[in-house]
Amino acid sequence: MPDVARLSRDRLRALPPEAGAVVMGLGVVALDSRHLGLPAVWWSLLVTAALAWLVLMSAFVQRFVTDRSRLTAEAARPAALTVAASTGVLGLGACAVGAGVLASGLLVVAVACWLVVLPRVLAVGWRPEAAPFVGGWFLLCVASQSVAALAAHLAVLTRAVWLLPLSAAAMLVGLALYWFVLSRFDLRQIRTGQGDHWVAGGALAISVVSIASLTEALRDLHVAEFFAVIGTAAALVLLTATVCWYLVLLVAECVTPRLRYDLRRWATVFPLGMTCAAGSATATVSGVTALSVGAQVLFWPALIVLCLTGWGALRRVWTSPR
Repeated sequence: MPDVARLSRDRLRALPPEAGAVVMGLGVVALDSRHLGLPAVWWSLLVTAALAWLVLMSAFVQRFVTDRSRLTAEAARPAALTVAASTGVLGLGACAVGAGVLASGLLVVAVACWLVVLPRVLAVGWRPEAAPFVGGWFLLCVASQSVAALAAHLAVLTRAVWLLPLSAAAMLVGLALYWFVLSRFDLRQIRTGQGDHWVAGGALAISVVSIASLTEALRDLHVAEFFAVIGTAAALVLLTATVCWYLVLLVAECVTPRLRYDLRRWATVFPLGMTCAAGSATATVSGVTALSVGAQVLFWPALIVLCLTGWGALRRVWTSPR
């Protein structure tokens, strides 16, 4: 038993911040499956995502108690923002089942992580001598938009109008950070990236979801409904850009296949699933039913890549000596 306990502690200690992408990938594909009416897939993926999130938070608490210097160093890395983003995605799952209290708690955790980590990461990336950005830097946008989307959904669920300004502020910050990261993004990553380069498109996809969620909340709560027209138009424009990113990244994968498992491949699962979610969300607010059909088609590649990546992760865990 002591050996098992020591092994568990060692594995938690070795868990990198990038592991939050596992929760993000599982969570968004779970939400997609719920929208498509696949309850078995929905519940199995949601529960797995929740368990993975608990492991992630356990690693975070362990570092806070035993190794704060490492925690401080990791908090300046873009990957640390997966904690806020994964918490936000899990909170959307809680909203979907009507668990308002749980979703509220997750929103508090997501906002706290976002406010603490984002300035640290941005301070590093803002330096003139910073290297060209890889795909993980788009987590600056993703984390912001996950907070925005969760706040909007929770506002509708709890009829809390005061959450709408938080949603709008986080959404605007996310859009600004997207263009900042894009201006410094190394486009060679499209050909050489190991999976996280897909977040360039996934960040736009979750921006579409947050805009559509806020638009729907404004209509549902009868607050500033005239902004809903702007929101719908913005969602359609950004969805078009998201699909363009999807096609470019897909072609690049076909030209230069990267089939070896890498933890960063979970950052590919998330954009695939989020593009599907973006299509569904835009169809809801715009009434363009063809977008919903497109989202159904995009769900299956996301599920297949999730299964392949999950299989690769399980093999890595079982065959790794540490």
